[in-house]
Amino acid sequence: MFAVGVDVSNGRSTVAVIGARRKVVMKPFEVPHTADGFASLSEKLNSLDGETRIVMEHTGRYYESFAMSMYRAGFFVSAVNPLVIKDYREDVSVRKVKTDKADALKIAQFAIDKWEILPQYTPMDTIRYNLKTLHRQFQLSSKTRTALNNNLIALLEQSYPGANRYFDSPVRPDGSQKWVDFVDTFWHVDCVARVSQSAFVERYRKWCKRHGYNFSEQKAIEIHTEARQKFPLVPKSDTCKLLVKEAVSQLNAVSRTVETYRTEMDRLASQLPEYDTVMAMTGVGKSMGPQLMAEIGDLRCFAHQKSLVGFAGTDPIKDDSGDKVSDSKPSSKRGSPYLRKTLFVIMTILLQLQPQDDPVYQFLDKKRSEGKKYYVYMTAGMTKFLRIYYGRVRDCLKEKGLWDSPASQAVNPD
Repeated sequence: MFAVGVDVSNGRSTVAVIGARRKVVMKPFEVPHTADGFASLSEKLNSLDGETRIVMEHTGRYYESFAMSMYRAGFFVSAVNPLVIKDYREDVSVRKVKTDKADALKIAQFAIDKWEILPQYTPMDTIRYNLKTLHRQFQLSSKTRTALNNNLIALLEQSYPGANRYFDSPVRPDGSQKWVDFVDTFWHVDCVARVSQSAFVERYRKWCKRHGYNFSEQKAIEIHTEARQKFPLVPKSDTCKLLVKEAVSQLNAVSRTVETYRTEMDRLASQLPEYDTVMAMTGVGKSMGPQLMAEIGDLRCFAHQKSLVGFAGTDPIKDDSGDKVSDSKPSSKRGSPYLRKTLFVIMTILLQLQPQDDPVYQFLDKKRSEGKKYYVYMTAGMTKFLRIYYGRVRDCLKEKGLWDSPASQAVNPD
C-alpha cells in the first residue's frame, strides 16, 4: 500500500509518497497543474507495486483539477476536510514545521493511519457543479447590488431626499425597479417641484406608459406635493445629473445580472431529482430552493443527518471537562458560510409567514417562547430544518431508486 499526500496550491502541488511502514518512497516534489504534469505523476504512481491512494485537502477550488485528473486516471482519490488534517498529529514533537513538503508528508501519514475510512472522491455531475458556481457568482453580484443600491440612495439624499421610498414594487425579472427608473428620469427634486402640478401629472403618466408601470393620478399629486416641501443639499446641475444617472446605470446592470443568475439557477435545479421535494418545503421558493440545493449538493455525500448538520456548521460545540459543564454552546460555524446564510434567510421567511402547521416554525416559536436568544433559536431552527431536509430528500431518492448509487464522498465532513 502506498499513500500519496498532496499539498495543493494555486497552479502547482507538492506530492509525497510513503509506504505501509511510514517509509518515504518518493521525497516531496512539485507537480504543475498541467496536462503534462498530471500525466507524468500518473506514470510515476503506476510504477508502484501495490494499491495507491491519493489524499488531499479540499480547499477552495485549487484541488479540483488535480483530484479530477487523478480520478480519471483510475486512482483512488480522497478529498478531506482541512480541519481534519490540521488537528491530526503524526508524532509527539513539539516543534512546529509549516512548509509545503512537510504538509505533503503529514497528509500522506494521515492517509496511512486512516486508510480504511478514507472517503472517496467523485466529481460532482455537471448540473450540480454549474449550479454551485452560479450560486457563488449570484452571492457576489448580490453583495455588489446592495452596495450600489446604498450608494444611489446616498446620492439621492443630496439631490432628491426620500425618492427611494416612493414605491415598494418588487424587482422585475429584468432586474429593474420602479423607484430606480423614477430617479433616472427625475434625478433632482427640482425636476418635479419646478413644474406645475398638471404638467408633472401628464409627464408622470407618459413615464409610466413608457416603462410599463400602472399610472395613478393621486400618486402623482402626492409626489409633486411632497417635492415642493423637500430641501435638496446640492443644486440642479450637469454634475449632479451625471452622478445619479451613472449610479442608476451601474445598479441596473448588476441587478440584471443577479436576476439572470437567479433564473438560470432555477432552470438547472429543476433538472435535479429532489427539486419538487425541496420546493414543497415551507419557506423555500424559486429563489432560496436552488441556492439550498447548490450548497448542499448531492445528499448521498452525507452518511447521516449529523454529517449534513456538521457540514453546515450549525452543530453546537461541546466544551465540557470534569465539573465544567457549559450552559450555552455556540455553533461550530466550521461548515459552509453560504449554506448558513441561505438557511438563515429561510428561517427569517418562516418567522414572517408564521405557518402554524410547519414543524420548523413550531420549533422556532417554541424556543422563542422559552426565552431563548434570537441567534440561539434561529440556529436551532436551521438544524431542525436540515434534519427534515435530509429525511425528505433521502426518501425521495429512495423512491426513485437513486439512493443506492452514492455519487461521491468528497464533502463528507466525517
